[in-house]
Amino acid sequence: MKGLSKDSATWLEVGEEGADQRIDNYLTRLMKGVPKSHIYRILRSGEVRVNSGRVGPEHRLNVGDRLRLPPVRTAERTAQAAPAGRTAPQLAGCVIHEDEALLVLDKPAGVAVHGGSGVSTGVIEQLRRERPQARFLELVHRLDRETSGVLLLAKKRSALTALHAELREGGARKLYLTLVKGRWKSAKQAVKLPLHKYLLQSGERRVRVDPEGQAAHTLFRLERAYPGFSLLEAELKTGRTHQIRVHLAHLEFPIAGDDKYGDFELNRALVRQGLKRMFLHACRMTVTHPLTGARTTYEAPLPPELTRFLKSLEESRAAEV
Repeated sequence: MKGLSKDSATWLEVGEEGADQRIDNYLTRLMKGVPKSHIYRILRSGEVRVNSGRVGPEHRLNVGDRLRLPPVRTAERTAQAAPAGRTAPQLAGCVIHEDEALLVLDKPAGVAVHGGSGVSTGVIEQLRRERPQARFLELVHRLDRETSGVLLLAKKRSALTALHAELREGGARKLYLTLVKGRWKSAKQAVKLPLHKYLLQSGERRVRVDPEGQAAHTLFRLERAYPGFSLLEAELKTGRTHQIRVHLAHLEFPIAGDDKYGDFELNRALVRQGLKRMFLHACRMTVTHPLTGARTTYEAPLPPELTRFLKSLEESRAAEV
């Protein structure tokens, strides 16, 4: 990036290192020591401008873009320890696959993929601290904090660009396992319901089915029926925020343990029965490998706590029989 002037704000020109990168991720790396919550704040307020226009956190940069940055105070970082009361994400043993282009993780539930929205650090921040020699490391896609499973990161700009294009064009295949309340009757059901994002008064992001929303398509397959529950495989045909959770809640089949769209009374009972998280797991993802061009599948087994809960449902059914 090249500086263009020296007034109270800083004007910069985006170089090759910023091509096709989300502006929130770019600013996080550029403005080291600035909390990510502050970066989102200056983006929302319009203090950051690209080519003199306001942009959101998801805006992607191009080579030659003129970027205005407001004056900010950088906090000195004397230690890399996690803040008091909050442990850093534990990713040891979570690597499914790694090569020159990709790093594939089995992300644990309860770990955010990036900092922000009240979370001080996430997967991407921890990996960058652990790998200071890495010249490039970016999230290919995202998972909700309480969702476990396959998470792809790119180690090359060319890999990120290729995988993003494949995701946009629907070439990647993403499968999830989820346990829902109620008896799902269809062996296979396509759900096409548009989704709209909105904010609560608290600033928390939510999603609802809305005719004016973005098109969203999920394919559900019934894996197994239990007393009062159904285990489903969900295949994302589009990748909207909270898509699986909102589609199922709208159909009155809320995900067990979902603290945003679920059945809250049921969730309290499930905690007493041993399910202390949302039952949503990204079990399999198939992509075209950006280096070899081969179709490649990465899998993450169902976590032990979810396997144990299914076993308890099996035992309950056997007892009833």
